[in-house]
Amino acid sequence: MPMYILHAKDRPGVLQRRLSFYAAHRTFLEEQDEAGPVSVIMSGPLQTDDGETMTGSLLLLEAPDREAIDRFVAEDPFTRERIWGEVNISRFHRRPRPRQDTPTR
Repeated sequence: MPMYILHAKDRPGVLQRRLSFYAAHRTFLEEQDEAGPVSVIMSGPLQTDDGETMTGSLLLLEAPDREAIDRFVAEDPFTRERIWGEVNISRFHRRPRPRQDTPTR
């Protein structure tokens, strides 16, 4: 099944709104992963360099097609509550990990 990277930057000045909808966002991800057509492989907040402030989200998703990803994004509380500003989605090809005895250079 295809994989996709979702990279979303928060709108300026929405940190308190983000925090107030964070639980709803997490619940949505868990519910989608359990019952929806989109599987959440990995997710987490983007942060400032000092790690003190969330500034967006990064998700690695698996879905049957791009349309399922678009529906997923549209239904996420961070989209509905206008927390995410710029959202970029790219199809992703996961390569096998290099063998430990193979030089990487």
